[in-house]
Amino acid sequence: MQLNRRHLLAGFAAAAASHALTGCASVAAQDQVFDSHCHIIDPRYPIIENQGYTPPPFPLTQYLADTAPLKVTSGAIVSGSFHGFDQTYLRATLKELGPRWVGVTQVPPNIPDAEVASLAALRVRALRFNIFRGRIDSVDDIVALATRVHAVGGWHSEIYADAAALRPHVAKLSKLPQIVIDHLGMTEAGLPVVLDLVDAGARIKATGFGRVDMNVPKALEAIARRNPNALVFGTDMPSTRAKRPFAASDLQLVKDVLGPELARKALWSNGVSLYRPQV
Repeated sequence: MQLNRRHLLAGFAAAAASHALTGCASVAAQDQVFDSHCHIIDPRYPIIENQGYTPPPFPLTQYLADTAPLKVTSGAIVSGSFHGFDQTYLRATLKELGPRWVGVTQVPPNIPDAEVASLAALRVRALRFNIFRGRIDSVDDIVALATRVHAVGGWHSEIYADAAALRPHVAKLSKLPQIVIDHLGMTEAGLPVVLDLVDAGARIKATGFGRVDMNVPKALEAIARRNPNALVFGTDMPSTRAKRPFAASDLQLVKDVLGPELARKALWSNGVSLYRPQV
């Protein structure tokens, strides 16, 4: 029997999904990668236009197929601006993936505590504040909501912003139980602010190299030198609106710049410690 290309691709995707969902026993423990930042765009669930942009589909099967060669075996599914406050896709995706995977969501300021607790029970670990696109909150509002969801659900807070814009607010943000800055803080001008936040205990996502405006190797070195436990790697797949999408060379760059010991932290143990999947 002959198989056409569609059947072959479907088979590869199914095999990748099975590989990810069965614990990835074939991947040596020291080679596993934790993906701290990826998006699943499933048209079966609500997708909203943001600033005139609607992303193309990027279903779970495609993500798993694309990351299998990278030895990604665990990670965090992140809600993007195009997800709004929808939780249906995240609930379904985490259920399908199983306990090696957790979620990062977006919620309205008036979310009931019971909903936070319900999402936390489904392995949602963090709240994302998208200041870079569409989320307009005062820093006091961010601090208040971040403090509440941490108390109720144990969530940390993730901030997507040009870190340079956070400069006046470092003192307030530093008092939060745990914050994470997306995409290395985005700009060269933001790196000093990122380092100040690292000194206060922030974690920094080594993600989105194709969307930042900075010297990535320099930033990786500076952050790891300030705190070896600060960097957490992520693919940023499918890299919506980035100048270029994620490439396998981005992962290799982390290894080349940091060296074996620090790279292992960034690619695995720092992320696992922060997000607490069942691995």
